[in-house]
Amino acid sequence: MTRACCIGWPIEHVRSPIIHNHWLKTMGIAGEYTREGVPPAHFAAFFRSLADQGYAGCNVTLPHKETAFALLDEVDPAAVAVGAVNTVWVDGGKLVGMNSDVPGFIANLDDEAPVWDRMSAHAVVIGAGGAARGIVYGLIERGVEIVTLANRSAEKAELIARQYPGRVRAVGLDSLPSALATCDLLVNTTSLGMAGQPPLAVDLDRMKPGAIVSDIVYVPLVTDLLRRAAERGHPTVGGLGMLLHQAVPGFERWFGVRPTVTRALFDLVAADIGAH
Repeated sequence: MTRACCIGWPIEHVRSPIIHNHWLKTMGIAGEYTREGVPPAHFAAFFRSLADQGYAGCNVTLPHKETAFALLDEVDPAAVAVGAVNTVWVDGGKLVGMNSDVPGFIANLDDEAPVWDRMSAHAVVIGAGGAARGIVYGLIERGVEIVTLANRSAEKAELIARQYPGRVRAVGLDSLPSALATCDLLVNTTSLGMAGQPPLAVDLDRMKPGAIVSDIVYVPLVTDLLRRAAERGHPTVGGLGMLLHQAVPGFERWFGVRPTVTRALFDLVAADIGAH
């Protein structure tokens, strides 16, 4: 029986087992996906012995994503751009990893806002953390002409912008209103708007009709930002779909079958979010 797991600390909140075990059950695959709570001091030893413990691979979540990146034998270009991995598999004795948040974000846009890339010449991304790094990489790779990266610390955003000269510009939050006036796609990559956090204070009045608003936060399923955008008639893309789509590459690597993100899976995970 093929086994995979998610490694984090803490780990109880992780919903990956719901996703992967749903796919295992619906496709009739003899496999198992579990949680492994591993404190930082023990992570390297646990991670390097995945195969010895019978695991075909794993997901890596906070606080281990950057540490895992440094321990891998091979990584994909997206992981290099972000400096972190979240999906790992064993390949001939080597540990190989990728950052599946990047294709997960793009696949979710494709699913919930088809042909978004044909109308998105200018994207505005709020935040400058690891999620922002991955999403900027994905947008540039997909052909978005200009990305404005807005962050409380413009200097932190500038560190990301330097990787894409002429394609990404860094600004402080005070410049956000003017950037929104010409943007085709707005993406929140911060934790603002998450349950227990303050809402994201962004005035959407200057956004042009038809501009897409995306939020990677998925607890709650509909953030204040998405609610206000929908009220103005903007197409919206929530964060739960990104969580589901980012799980696809790992499952395919570990269990040999490419799964599909369905409405039934969405409703299953959404019900668990609503129950907590």
